Amino acid sequence: MNVLDCIVIGGGPSGLSASLILGRARRKVVLFDDETNRNTITQESHGFITRDGIKPQEFKELGLKELEKYPSVSFAHATVTEIIKDKGNDRFFVKASNGQEYVTEKIILATGIQEVFSIQGIREFYGKSLFSCPYCDGWEQRDKPLVVIAEKEKHALHLAKVIYNWSEDLVVLTNGVSLSPEGAAELQRRNIKIISDPIKNLIGEDGYLQKIEFDTGETILRSGGFVAPIYYRTNQFAEKLGCELDEDGKVKTDGVGRTSEKNIYIAGETERNRPSSLMISAAKGNKAAVSVNTDLTMERF
Repeated sequence: MNVLDCIVIGGGPSGLSASLILGRARRKVVLFDDETNRNTITQESHGFITRDGIKPQEFKELGLKELEKYPSVSFAHATVTEIIKDKGNDRFFVKASNGQEYVTEKIILATGIQEVFSIQGIREFYGKSLFSCPYCDGWEQRDKPLVVIAEKEKHALHLAKVIYNWSEDLVVLTNGVSLSPEGAAELQRRNIKIISDPIKNLIGEDGYLQKIEFDTGETILRSGGFVAPIYYRTNQFAEKLGCELDEDGKVKTDGVGRTSEKNIYIAGETERNRPSSLMISAAKGNKAAVSVNTDLTMERF
């Protein structure tokens, strides 16, 4: 039987990075990706040295092109639909939407996460004028009239304090939730306006915000801002394979990608169930791949 060394599920920066390291280690790998990456709506990706401002699709294409140099790495444009563990010999049977079935010794989960927004209309502006990461998009929004949309006080305070570094023209919207007197006072000391009225509508054109309307009928003019989404894993592979999670939903690891389950590794946003930068995700993929290669080496030597 032709058994793979490792299957990498997810072709974002962590999965690409892991595949590159394993390819260079002469490991037989299949990288799966189905084009559902969270950053497909992003106009530009920032903070990755030598690639600042690159379009996410171009970043992926460059990564896939680099993998072509390594003959032991294959790419499958498909969704992994099922992973079955054969406990008798520590191998995995993997089924995919392309109708193919695979057998592998190791698996790296790098499928990322997705966002959910509680306010209707945010998706229309997300990635063009509303963002979630100040470090990714704060520079482009500097000195503009911005809004922070967050329904939890800890998120509202954190985002407002961080974004204030880029723009002091800031309004915090809590969509019907009142901040504590202490929290409100923190923001008011910086002359940051707080509006707790429910949001009725976001108004703009072609993804670019112009103004926000509230249930009270009041409107404010804003050209962009930052939001605090809810994040979730798009599949339950980690849970189904028995990986241990902490109380916050983070997959427990040894710090370098090994989960509590033998031969299951995890990298990037999938592990933390929280957003991450390109560079950090790529580094996590690198670490997980080194762990896979180290374990294969020690097991076979």
